[in-house]
Amino acid sequence: MEAFDKILKRAAKHHGGEAAVEKLLPKPVSAAKLRKIPDDRWLAAIAKQVFRAGFSWKVIEAKWEGFEAAFEGFDPRALVMQPDEAMDRLASDTRIVRNPQKIRATFQNARFVCDIADEHGSFGKFVADWPGEDIVGLWAVFKKRGARLGGNTGPFTLRTMGKDTFFFGGDVARGLIACGVVEKVPSSQRDIRRAQEAFNQWAAESGRPLCELSRILALSVG
Repeated sequence: MEAFDKILKRAAKHHGGEAAVEKLLPKPVSAAKLRKIPDDRWLAAIAKQVFRAGFSWKVIEAKWEGFEAAFEGFDPRALVMQPDEAMDRLASDTRIVRNPQKIRATFQNARFVCDIADEHGSFGKFVADWPGEDIVGLWAVFKKRGARLGGNTGPFTLRTMGKDTFFFGGDVARGLIACGVVEKVPSSQRDIRRAQEAFNQWAAESGRPLCELSRILALSVG
């Protein structure tokens, strides 16, 4: 597997030097700040990524105020108490994108957030305390216990909230292939674990967070 210094040098060559690369890097939010994010904001972030998946992000953003109103401010406790008829009403609510499957997923994810909060004190505490050395394990929890949170939807939700994570965007996958970590876009548990091991090694070499590593890897391929 390629040493991280070589990956960084390649990214710098493509993008005008290391100083220029540094300006392009995301920064994770501290564990203390993640713990303070209330459960309704976690559910809102989850719902936004679910509705964005395969749809125009601009449309979702333009309607987001309506989403907040229609879904009770994404208060997970309020949503899990709603009768099934609430989902039927929302399926005809013009304030939101009327996708019945994604509406149902939002109610299912309200239960997911509540269950995790009951088990760990808050959803934010659960996410904050999860170790980066096994971030793919957290992805697996989102996929298994949440609704429509497989693929990059769960990881991207985590990234938008500030949890330190990589995810398999096109250039990241290309970078992993170029470095000899995997042979194709990671989808099997074996390849996902190989990617985690590679990022763990690069983190140990560089002292950088996962989000910086993945961005540098993406920049290294063009």
